[in-house]
Parts: sequence; C-alpha cells; structure tokens
Amino acid sequence: MNIYMLLIVSFIFLIYVLQSVADILNVRNISAKIPKEFTGYFNKDSYAKSQKYLKTKTKFSLLQASFFTVVEIVFIFAGGFNFADLLARSFGFGEIVTGLIFFGLLFFALEILKIPFGAYDTFVIEEKFGFNKTKAVTFIADLIKNWVISAVILGAIFIVVLWFFTEFGKFAWIYSFAAVAVIEMFFAFVYPVVIMPLFNKFTPLKNGKLKTSVEKYAAKENFKMKGLFTMDNSKRSTKSNAFFTGFGRFRRIVLFDTLIKKHTVEELTSVLAHEMGHFKLGHIKKDLIYGFISMAFMFFLLSVFINSPWLFEAFKMQTASVYAGVVFFGFLYIPISFIIGIISSAISRKHEYEADAYAVKTYKKPKAMIDALKKLSVDNLSNLYPHKFKVFLEYSHPPTLERIEAIKKIKITEKK
Repeated sequence: MNIYMLLIVSFIFLIYVLQSVADILNVRNISAKIPKEFTGYFNKDSYAKSQKYLKTKTKFSLLQASFFTVVEIVFIFAGGFNFADLLARSFGFGEIVTGLIFFGLLFFALEILKIPFGAYDTFVIEEKFGFNKTKAVTFIADLIKNWVISAVILGAIFIVVLWFFTEFGKFAWIYSFAAVAVIEMFFAFVYPVVIMPLFNKFTPLKNGKLKTSVEKYAAKENFKMKGLFTMDNSKRSTKSNAFFTGFGRFRRIVLFDTLIKKHTVEELTSVLAHEMGHFKLGHIKKDLIYGFISMAFMFFLLSVFINSPWLFEAFKMQTASVYAGVVFFGFLYIPISFIIGIISSAISRKHEYEADAYAVKTYKKPKAMIDALKKLSVDNLSNLYPHKFKVFLEYSHPPTLERIEAIKKIKITEKK
C-alpha cells in the first residue's frame, strides 16, 4: 500500500465515521416528551411512531453506509479499477469510447448494488410506516428511467471533459467548466418540462379558493408565475412537500397532491409564499453562483492532479489515462466536497429562515405558516429533536421547532 492509497482510503473512512457518529448522536438525542408546540398535533402513539421511524431509518442507513464503505475500500485494495480498465480496453476502441465503457462499468455496478437497498427501503420500511404507495412496476420503471437519463447526462459531461483534457493543455479546466456550466443551465431550464414529467404527472392547479388565494398574493408581490402545478406524488408516497423549480418561462411552483389534501388554503398559500420568497430574495441565483464557483474550483484542482503518476499508483493501475484520472480525482476530492456540502447546507438553512420571514411578513399569517410546518412534521414523521452535529453536517432545512421559534419573533408591519 502506498501513502496515497492510504490517504484516499482514510478520507473515505473518516467521512463514514463522521456521518455514522452524527446518526448515532441523532438517535440518542430523541426525547420521549412531546414538545408543547405539538400538543394536539402529535398524539402519544403517532409521536412514538415517529421515533421508531427515525431509529429504523437510521439503523438501515448505517448498514447501507457500512456495506458500501467496505465494498469501496475492498475494491480499491483488490485492484478493481485496473480490472475494469483492462475490460474496457479489451474492446479495442479509442480513448473517449474506452473511457465511457470504463465509467459505465463502474456506474452500473454501483447502481445494481443499490437496488436491494432501495427496494427494502421502499417496500419494507416505508411500507411498514404507512408511507409507501409505489408499485413494483413503478419502482422498476423509475430505475430504468433514472439509468437512461443519468447515462445520457453524465455521459455527455464525461465526453466533454475527456475531450478537453485530451486535446487542450493547461486551459482545459476552463473550457470544461464553461461547457459543463452550459450543460447544467440547459438542463435546469428543460428539467421541469421534459424530465420531471417522465416520472410524475403535473396538472395545472384547478380554479378554486386555493388558486384565487395564491394568484391574489402573487399579484400583490408582483411575482409573475409561469406555472402553478400539482404533482401526483400519491402514486409513490403519502409524504407531503412543495418546491420551486426551473428558470424563465419554464419556472414553476409544484405542490404534492398529498399536501393539498391535508392543509387549509391559508396554510398552502403560506407554503407557496415561502417558495416565492426564495425567488424574490435571490436565493436561486445565489445558489447557482455558489455552485458555479465550487465547480470551477473543482475543475482547476482536477487539472492539477489528473496526470499525477501517484494517483494511478494509488489505484493499482497498469496504464494511466485521462478518463481514469477524472474518476480517481473524485476520490481525492471527497474531503473538499464534504466541506463544501456542509457550507452549502448552512447557506440553505439561512435561506430557509429568510424565506419563512418573507412569507410571514408579506402574507401576514404567521399562524398559518406555523400550522403548515407542524402538519408537515407530523405527516412525514419528522424528528423534532435532531442532534446539532447531525444538523451541522447534513440538514438543508433548520429543525422545525427552531423555525417556529424564529417565525414567532418576526414583527409584522402593516402598510399604510
């Protein structure tokens, strides 16, 4: 074992340990006491069910993480990447096609390993707790669609990066970044109208009190809606949510059909006001800029390490190649990606507080927003007492109780 292999394996193991510790602390932080805020929302049985759900999901997550960490480390030690490379080269194609085969072998091997875990999570755990509505045929169809879409998008990105790093010199990282940024922007525009409908049915919100309420609010805030849709999430799960997606004329706000069934017009309008708040406060653009800066930094580092002999030695490769260098750099980038993820989550939590405040100050119905958050927590069996370390590492949204406390402190002023 050389020092670089040891370093890479240490990265993998260290992050596995940190995430596992966060999960264990999170479970131990459970309180048997129902928060005062949730009196009348959670009863004794449903609250106990939420805690059992957390424990079950955490145990399963730890098992899954342990399995894939062991597989990953064993694969590296056993020279699995070199075997995949020899197999890819045996077809006798050029560098780019061989790189695609190499990447495809690794991608689909990983995806196949994920299938039993995904099936168990859906048909055993989610079923046990009353969430699952997914049929086997839908599960299989989703897998195939995801594979095809991922193969097309990731394959296109991989080809572009390989070509630039093969044909261009020290500026290859700039060209790669620019090209991938364009590809990402393209899919950000078309994703809501081309890809998402492959998985779910999107129906324009019907005329009625909810649509009238939302349109009235949007007009007051000068928010030009390009689409307000409901999504048939009920064919997969009973869980509820809403989200904002797309840009320009493809911009749309989506409500799960399960959300509409469980909330009042005022609560739903509050939720949508929150989603509009993300747009009005520039969160979408800020996230995009942050993502591009992170990506540019990643491609710069890739240009530094992609041809390093020690990187190929660490993975026991007989032959160095650009395509293998791209894959191996992903392992080297693990700790940086982990840190960037923590920063991204912190920024996201800040944005959620700001969007809550925007919704409350503009719609002026804090109780409706609070009630919506409470119902969402109950319906989704959310953990009301997440450990701070778990929140720090992974939470993109602040804990519900903290959001409620923040909303209560917001001062609402009436326009004269």
